[in-house]
Amino acid sequence: MASPAKRLPGNVPGDFFVDSTCIDCGTCRILAPSHFTEHGNASVVWAQPAGDEGVRAATRALLACPTGSIGTSGVNRSKDVRAEFPLELDDGVFYNGFTSPDSFGGSSYFIRHPEGNWLIDSPRFLPHLAARFEALGGLRYIFLTHRDDVADADRYAARFGARRIIHRGDLSAQPEAEQVLEGEDPVRMSADFLVIPVPGHSPGHLALRYREKFLFTGDHVWWDADENRLGASREVCWYSWSAQKASMERLVDYAAEWVLPGHGAWQKLPACTMKRELSELAARM
Repeated sequence: MASPAKRLPGNVPGDFFVDSTCIDCGTCRILAPSHFTEHGNASVVWAQPAGDEGVRAATRALLACPTGSIGTSGVNRSKDVRAEFPLELDDGVFYNGFTSPDSFGGSSYFIRHPEGNWLIDSPRFLPHLAARFEALGGLRYIFLTHRDDVADADRYAARFGARRIIHRGDLSAQPEAEQVLEGEDPVRMSADFLVIPVPGHSPGHLALRYREKFLFTGDHVWWDADENRLGASREVCWYSWSAQKASMERLVDYAAEWVLPGHGAWQKLPACTMKRELSELAARM
């Protein structure tokens, strides 16, 4: 729970604040950019929310924060707002919130599918979130993009009897995973799901293309809201930048309308525009 005594000086006066336990994961800036911004090596409140929707947006950020670094001295709406998660983005694809410090606040997603639901990376394990997944039909698959964002995947797998999917290159992060992929060739899981190996950030990094509309990219590529374009970072490439560049070039052929990353902002664009964005990023890299 955030402490008023640790309130960062960069916060504007008002009810909502960020304290000094912030790890600068950026989750609050993705969920409520009208209220949170980066200041130094942390997030702060730059504009206090006004009205019901503003307070709800700031409260979503409070709930999603992996370190509990956001607080409010006003009426706390957390109990009401937590029922909004998972938060539907588009066409049966949801953002889970409740990010985990074990994945440095990495985003995770839920896909509601008639042949069985998918969890893309993992949020914190929370009974009320598990109950929401249950109400939406449970989990059949847990797709793990890479080693950094597995969080509580093992607990969700045990809770639902779900099948975890990971690449052998990152298997040490989830050694008991039920399905282990090999190599660098795309793998067709079903008519709607295509797994695309994209080594670079980690040796076994994977992307997932769903219905040719959604591209789940882990830490391979994200929307850079400051630059207003797709981005990737050599600074946080833990394995091989040259491999990541080659992976990005291959990924151009699998463009989709949505890019849904583990870190950084998500974005929806026309598929042809997103393909051009991927191509331009590959050229910059």
